[in-house]
Amino acid sequence: MKFDLIIVGGGLAGAALALALRSTHLSVALIEGVAPHQPAGWDNRVYAYSPASARFLSEIGVWNRIDKERLCAVERMDVQGDGSGKIEFTAYQAGLSELAWIGESSLVHCELWESIKRQHNVTLFCPARPRHLDIGDDGVELTLDDGRHLSAELVIGADGRDSWVREQAGMDASIRPYGEMGVVANLSCTRAHRNTAFQWFRDDGVLAWLPLPGNRISMVWSAPDQVASELVAMDEQAFCKKVEAAGDGVLGDLSLESARAAFPLRFMRVRSMIDKRVALVGDAAHAIHPLSGHGINLGFQDAKALADLLVGLNPWEGAGDAAVLRRYARMRAEEPFLLQYATHGLNRLFSSRNPAAAVLRNFGMNLTNRLPVVTNTLTRYAVSGKF
Repeated sequence: MKFDLIIVGGGLAGAALALALRSTHLSVALIEGVAPHQPAGWDNRVYAYSPASARFLSEIGVWNRIDKERLCAVERMDVQGDGSGKIEFTAYQAGLSELAWIGESSLVHCELWESIKRQHNVTLFCPARPRHLDIGDDGVELTLDDGRHLSAELVIGADGRDSWVREQAGMDASIRPYGEMGVVANLSCTRAHRNTAFQWFRDDGVLAWLPLPGNRISMVWSAPDQVASELVAMDEQAFCKKVEAAGDGVLGDLSLESARAAFPLRFMRVRSMIDKRVALVGDAAHAIHPLSGHGINLGFQDAKALADLLVGLNPWEGAGDAAVLRRYARMRAEEPFLLQYATHGLNRLFSSRNPAAAVLRNFGMNLTNRLPVVTNTLTRYAVSGKF
């Protein structure tokens, strides 16, 4: 079977890329092992969707079809250091209607797939897994685990941090485990969060509470492996009391609304997001610490940039041409680099137990908080990827 391009990975970034190509003549193969589904209750995998990501999802016809009763706007962010340091970000000060939208991963994922199923130029292979990849000067040949053969001008790795495409293409990646796990859960609270996201830099990791509709929050605790294991092993009541105390009780009593989960954290950066007939998007190209909340937003902006290039191909250009891929690499050179290393630097700074580092980081937070022009600039870059 012959296509113009093959996308390996039907997660949020890969599915958004496929859908963003709906108006083109390009034929697309989308390969995924497991279809998304909406769990009962509240999905404990929650993302902060930036205004830029919301605009992109609106452009491809998804955002307006999402159930807004399951989204919550963030209007304010309260960040506390491990001493006297504090920074406050507000949408109003930055001239924005919201800093982000908090919503379940499956909420957006399922809507993306429903749209793709109706898309004329996408062939969905699911359940399916790739088995072998040959990359030549004129195109790629991909064999699925059931023996089917696909060919295309370009293969796109949208298959996550442990990308099979990246490995098969021999693309170098720098991987540094943090020795931490992200513990996630959804909780109900007895006090209103007032559309505020909270974050604490603590001796035992970075704790974030993200507002959900009603008196609910999504918790992400990026903690050292031992602490994370203890959090997951605690009984439900002890866990809620631990999380409540770690957040200074600002939202009153907490109770669990979803199962807990934990996943290992690591820094991962590729030498290049492209190679011959290969492009990477999302976590396949860059893994980022969750303290910034921008992992999925980088993936959506990768998808938008690559889709914009493919939609605007000149008649003499092919999807996998080296010049096209180089343009994509240039477009995505700045934002992932800056956010990855800024986030990595913050994590290293706040994980240091050196007393001098503690003084420096808390002083820096307070100084930044006293300079509205700085906080507003940081806010605008975080939500749009531009200063």
